[in-house]
Amino acid sequence: MSAELNKKSIAKNYAFLGVMLAAMILGCIVGWFWPEASVLKPLGTVFINMMFCIVVPLVFASISSAVANMKSRTRAGKIMGVTVATFVVTGAIAAVIMYVLMRLFPPVLAPWAEIPTEEMGEYATMSELLVNFFTSSDFVGLLSRRAMLPLIVFSLLFGFAVNLNGGQSTPVGRFLEDLTSVMLKFVKIVTCYAPIAFFAIFADLVSTYGSEVITNYGRAMLVYYPLCFVYIFTAWPLFAWFGGGRRGVLTMFQHIARPAIVSLGTCSSVATIPTNMEEAADTGISRDVSDMVLPLGATMHMDGSCFSCVLKIAFVMGVFGLPFEGVGTLVKVILVAVLSSVGMSGVPGGGYIGEYIICSIFFPHQMEMAFPILVAIGNLVDPPATMINAAGDYVVSYIVSRVVDGKDWLEKALAKK
Repeated sequence: MSAELNKKSIAKNYAFLGVMLAAMILGCIVGWFWPEASVLKPLGTVFINMMFCIVVPLVFASISSAVANMKSRTRAGKIMGVTVATFVVTGAIAAVIMYVLMRLFPPVLAPWAEIPTEEMGEYATMSELLVNFFTSSDFVGLLSRRAMLPLIVFSLLFGFAVNLNGGQSTPVGRFLEDLTSVMLKFVKIVTCYAPIAFFAIFADLVSTYGSEVITNYGRAMLVYYPLCFVYIFTAWPLFAWFGGGRRGVLTMFQHIARPAIVSLGTCSSVATIPTNMEEAADTGISRDVSDMVLPLGATMHMDGSCFSCVLKIAFVMGVFGLPFEGVGTLVKVILVAVLSSVGMSGVPGGGYIGEYIICSIFFPHQMEMAFPILVAIGNLVDPPATMINAAGDYVVSYIVSRVVDGKDWLEKALAKK
């Protein structure tokens, strides 16, 4: 059994999550018994403002570095294309499933706060929405926390440009990789203050909005946790059958336990890569397929995060009394859920990038209130979401193998054993 699975390692990886949850609970208790707890709000605002200052360089560095330092050529180009397409399709499926559930079982039944009409934003045509969704009018506009998706597009294109210019062997490629490491360390430093901030934030929320806060979070978890386990035993077998044929489902379940346990124990997609690699090799998946799918999946394949993204949007829309319905909302939610998953880091907590993207698109004028609510949901759903994200990378490798190596790839691999 891998050393990552010992009790000490698991306790260490869950320790900070436990501290965060304890701080939130303590904040709720203080807010419940102390009506003036809103005086603590500035302690939370300090953390939010610090994170706002980090997000732009973090997104740019992490995404552009990942693309710039890819070693894909020729056959690898096909593998990458199929891989990304599969990530998009499975992410969209996950987003649609959660959207339907949110329409049937809304987590927030009554708004906590009313938004003034002038803060709702002006009406934009579909063409204007599309342009603003992916681009900014100038470079300076990319430096705003309200332009996350345009920044992601810019970062992807910049990364491709560096890759074409030599990638990791160039000074720019090495700089981006080093900058990514520095920014992630920066996030860890600021995150050390997070328990104090979330104690203050939740004390303020409960003192202001009362028991609705606790009740609504409970309703959200009652939908999310069962959904993750239903998804494992329905969607994963379907993906394995499509990718590996009649023997794909049984083979997948024979190998999926270790990646699932490691991802639950570490709350990290990146930490699950070695185990995924071992299981992929034991299954007979081509080395070049696993070398592309599994590391790329650690930052881009986020079905569990797509679930939580839709849950977060529905939750905060309910908080502000906004309608969560209509084809336009469905399309926008799916786009944000799928595209924001590209910006999720493979480390515990994800650098809160997804929360920034949601705020910048749906709640640009209520970011100070929306952001901590979104982060709290992210903390509550992190373990099962990471399991769906990370262990699902192994399942996706079946689909990519079918397209790249033929539909009988698994039969040939099993015949060699």
